[in-house]
Amino acid sequence: MSHSLQITFACEDPGRLADFWSGALGYINQPPPADYDSWEDFATEAGIPEESWNDVAAVVDPGGNGPRLLFERWDVGEPSKRVHIDINSVGHREGESDADRAARLQVERERLERIGAVFGREGTGAAGETFIEMYDPEGNWLCIQ
Repeated sequence: MSHSLQITFACEDPGRLADFWSGALGYINQPPPADYDSWEDFATEAGIPEESWNDVAAVVDPGGNGPRLLFERWDVGEPSKRVHIDINSVGHREGESDADRAARLQVERERLERIGAVFGREGTGAAGETFIEMYDPEGNWLCIQ
């Protein structure tokens, strides 16, 4: 089974970098989820404070072929690794509990460890999604989600 790919940038101004890369690649700013008129509506319902609305931005290939580019605010000093790969191997299934998704995420972690990845940490994103940071056999940063 193949997985979709996301390239993630740690940055100071996610909106600015999203605008740059959408222009550079002919991408578009990622539209909000289907049930929302705007990202601001989504952020409000998710309980994300207004001062954090530019903490994350994303651009996508309008043709659906290229990887999603995600830009995350990094404001705790100079990041040691500015770019990493997100492997969208688990995703969300309709009606699935958080515990079931977490269990599938652990299975994927174990699979990657068997082929040489090293566990870093578990984390939670701004909208409450769980991810696992790992490193490939040469120490390159990646996340599974």
